[in-house]
Amino acid sequence: MMNYDSLYYPYPSRRHAVFARNGMVATSQSLAAQAGLDILRSGGNAIDAAIATAACLTVVEPTSNGIGGDAFAIVWTEGKLHGLNATGPSPGSISIEKLTKAGLKEVPKHGVIPVNVPGIPSAWVALSERFGKLPLTQVLQPAVVYAEKGFPVSPHVHSLWKSSFEMFSKLKGEVFQPWFEVFAPEGRAPQIGEIWKSPGHAETLQSIAETKGEAFYRGYLAEQIDSFMQKHGGFLSKEDLAAYKPEWVDPIKVNYRGYDVWEIPPNGQGLVALLALNILKGFEFQEKDSIDSYHKQIEAMKLAFADGLRYITDPRYMGTSVEALMSESYTEERRRLISDTARLPEAGRPPAGGTVYLATADGEGNMVSFIQSNYNGFGSGIVIPGTGISLHNRGKDFSMDPSHANALQPNKKSFHTNIPGFLTKDNVPIGPFGVMGAYMQPQGHVQVIMNTIDYGLNPQAALDSPRWRWIENNVVEVEPHFPDHIAQALIRKGHHIVKALNVMPFGRGQLIWRDPQTGVLIGGTEPRADGVVAAW
Repeated sequence: MMNYDSLYYPYPSRRHAVFARNGMVATSQSLAAQAGLDILRSGGNAIDAAIATAACLTVVEPTSNGIGGDAFAIVWTEGKLHGLNATGPSPGSISIEKLTKAGLKEVPKHGVIPVNVPGIPSAWVALSERFGKLPLTQVLQPAVVYAEKGFPVSPHVHSLWKSSFEMFSKLKGEVFQPWFEVFAPEGRAPQIGEIWKSPGHAETLQSIAETKGEAFYRGYLAEQIDSFMQKHGGFLSKEDLAAYKPEWVDPIKVNYRGYDVWEIPPNGQGLVALLALNILKGFEFQEKDSIDSYHKQIEAMKLAFADGLRYITDPRYMGTSVEALMSESYTEERRRLISDTARLPEAGRPPAGGTVYLATADGEGNMVSFIQSNYNGFGSGIVIPGTGISLHNRGKDFSMDPSHANALQPNKKSFHTNIPGFLTKDNVPIGPFGVMGAYMQPQGHVQVIMNTIDYGLNPQAALDSPRWRWIENNVVEVEPHFPDHIAQALIRKGHHIVKALNVMPFGRGQLIWRDPQTGVLIGGTEPRADGVVAAW
């Protein structure tokens, strides 16, 4: 096997936006994108293509998502937006008291404890049954084939896989052994270009397709998950799986300079992006690479995160409303806090009241913004033997402070980092967008939207542009190619600027815009990953 590591560049390369009329799929892995395009060309619509692409990503990019993760979707079809929340709640038997009694001060990152009910299979089924044109068995077939026959590992996936292998190698216990058997059968991460396959994954995908998810939530796969959890002291049970249903929700929006920017409502953190844009729309930005533009973006993002991390959780437990947080009076109150120097972020008092991303579009006008994740790379490190099911660790985001809005409770959805985005203007769809990557996601959304609306960049240029990300307090990390003179000026304003060694932490985005006059699709894909726009 040749060593291709020298061909993996740590900096974004410049690409051109892709133009097409009949259909488009943009995602972080070329084989998954091509699978979605094949479904489009076989008579499927954008919804079918999104499902096919998502299922393939569980195989060809297992470093970021899997069958045992969560998902959100925003779908434009028949002149309307539809939101899907396919995130699962905590197990019914878990509690802060039980974890405290076990000597835990926080929800662990790995193992059986942070595993909530997975929602991804339910998302595929729900989307297929409501909006799809083709049978789910046909739509999932490309993923089944890649899992059964294998595929050559791509450069970015190899890099993530290698890091995960090194991290998991430090974990102790029999409970993690199935992960190594499935994802490191040679005692290491697969090399770039090496063929990797997972027959158990193929069988599970086929079963999900044939039973429309019943095998996973109420059949033999549920039994296997339950058995493994019971054996290793986990909380997730077959009763939790059987009780689960995904939720259709109404997306929420902010009008930003005449465009409506849409996100999924809590428990997702899309509200953070909207809070920041709501603050920023009160300022004028004439020049992209100006000190003032970056300073105000960072300060607005910090204020939005302060509120988001304080209030966002399962909406039944928020203690305030989206409307209150988005109100003009509260937004103006927050906007006035932005001065000429950096300040520490604090949550306000509103009036009472990980991941893979893909975007698809077809020639009929349907468009999908879809995101799914195992959180933290491979997630919990728990793989159900013989099934290829890698379970997420979304429960890690729960607080162990009983007074916190996002406190751990039974049957509760946690604060969720996954967020798909969508852009419209005058009730006409512009298109889906997303930037995956944990807490980078709302920051990426804000930067991509401002690049598009304020600075007039095309989808590819909007993604290529150097990024920053707020970390904590006044610490802001910037990409290696971020303009140095701006970084120095931000330091003088009180920001603690850290230059990253590579672009890995700054998210991986996809954009598809539709020209309202011509119907032409314009796509951009992430230069920081193995991204591709497949089109015809």
